[in-house]
Amino acid sequence: MTLEEYNFSVKTYADGLYRFMLKFADAETAKDIVQDCFEKLWIKRETVDGEKAKSYLFTAAYNTMIDKKRKNKRLDFIESIPTQTSSTQMPNPDLQELLHKALNTLPEIQKTVVILRDYEGYSYEEIGEITGLGESQVKVYIFRARVSLKNYIGSLATVLG
Repeated sequence: MTLEEYNFSVKTYADGLYRFMLKFADAETAKDIVQDCFEKLWIKRETVDGEKAKSYLFTAAYNTMIDKKRKNKRLDFIESIPTQTSSTQMPNPDLQELLHKALNTLPEIQKTVVILRDYEGYSYEEIGEITGLGESQVKVYIFRARVSLKNYIGSLATVLG
């Protein structure tokens, strides 16, 4: 990878990578993960093909996020309890908050593939490269996630309606 290709990757993929990480972490953690990924790309610039930089960055971000989640699993669980309690007391949550809550009910892998497909617009093949899954496995996870989201949002609408 040349310096020009690296700079192109920063300009082209940094915002998308940051938006992707915001779905899983707070703003500061997302910034840290994005910066770590670009640092890793720079360190491995001799071995990474410039055309594969996007896949490399999203794969590195996904793996870094999973590692951080595993490391902080207990702390995240303890911190999430008051947030869930206070947010369920709101009588009319807005649509974005409702979607965020619905996404948070999904298993991590389903949440990841849905965000990559529906929010970021990646192909099944690209999602497979990023997550290390087969294309058919990606489709199955997306289907299951969408069914779960539909059921969650539908049941919540019945309660609020």
